[in-house]
Amino acid sequence: MKKKSSSGRPLCVRLKSTRGLTLSSRRWLTRQLNDPYVQQAKAAGYRSRASYKLIEIDDKFKILKPGMHVVDLGAAPGGWTQVAIERVGTTGFVVGIDLVPLEPIAEATLICGDFTDVQVQEELKKTLKGPVQVVLSDMAASSTGHSQTDHLRIMALAEEAFAFAQEVLERGGVFIAKVLRGGTEKELLTLLKHHFEKVTHFKPPSSRADSAEIYVIAIGFRP
Repeated sequence: MKKKSSSGRPLCVRLKSTRGLTLSSRRWLTRQLNDPYVQQAKAAGYRSRASYKLIEIDDKFKILKPGMHVVDLGAAPGGWTQVAIERVGTTGFVVGIDLVPLEPIAEATLICGDFTDVQVQEELKKTLKGPVQVVLSDMAASSTGHSQTDHLRIMALAEEAFAFAQEVLERGGVFIAKVLRGGTEKELLTLLKHHFEKVTHFKPPSSRADSAEIYVIAIGFRP
């Protein structure tokens, strides 16, 4: 456990050894060690701090309900899939897909493949066995270090996810996708407003303040 200060707050954890680490790696590790969401996720058995982003989204918008069918795009390492399973219960059905192989998650169906590949999408549709009520996308391309390029790449993934959602969502369904601030997310928002009753942006409290990520919440799909 961390030592605490006289005020009861945890003291900053410092790395015992930084040999062989770049400056950016040292900063990342220090931030991880001192991140309360990382600690909470570990204690709760979640695979990543990102679980709390979906928890906070669902607590606010009341999206996930028992018995729902959900697809989780960009699921690795599985934190969102875990939360979805908890909230839809044993009568629900959750499918997660990612380029990175996922360790098994009880009650979830997992697929390893490139979501942007047409054949992989067809396999995913067959696995879903019909319409779903919720499409989640926490997909993000690897960072290039160039903010505009990263923005365009993640927006392309969000648009791909939306195109897929139009094919598998049932009437009244929900689409949630991660985007980055940068201008073009407004275009996606405008597009979604033509297909959903309610569309908004939301930045969960667990999303780091210095991160440009926000989530598009689209509710009430109109085929």
